[in-house]
Amino acid sequence: MTTPRPDRQSLPYRDCVGVAIFNQQGNVFIGRRIASADPEDNSEVQAPWQMPQGGIDKGEDPLRAALRELHEETNITSVSLLAEAPEWIYYDLPDDALGIALKGKFRGQRQRWFAFAFTGKEDEIDVHTPGGGKFTAEFDSWRWEKLGRTPALIVPFKKDAYDQVVAAFADIPQRFTHT
Repeated sequence: MTTPRPDRQSLPYRDCVGVAIFNQQGNVFIGRRIASADPEDNSEVQAPWQMPQGGIDKGEDPLRAALRELHEETNITSVSLLAEAPEWIYYDLPDDALGIALKGKFRGQRQRWFAFAFTGKEDEIDVHTPGGGKFTAEFDSWRWEKLGRTPALIVPFKKDAYDQVVAAFADIPQRFTHT
């Protein structure tokens, strides 16, 4: 027996942050999502590479949430703020994930995106035991990638959102390559 899907229009968006962290070559950090046995989390496994992101806690400032999520997912704390996307960026879950992903409570996410320069050394990055093991690993691998390539690496239903992130931060890679 299948459970009927909720009405998309009746569900809110989950407030969330996204982080584009740039290295000295002007490339961004991307992590490969760990495949989960939980079907709620498997909506992103089709194309598992993404930039760090996560929910904004009740009453939490989006910038503080971005720094927290970055640390919880990557162990990174050595950053300098470069920019904030000028507006919220939205994505909707695909029909087959509606009522399942995001605890079944949301139609998608409303994301506030921030760009940071990574000012530390690469050995600070630890996706396997972030926070010295205090946080659950969400990535099993990571690499630096050109910002413009990220929409092709993300799960398809987030591609339009990543296109907007690329547009919002398009000038940033040049800041690193022309210094």
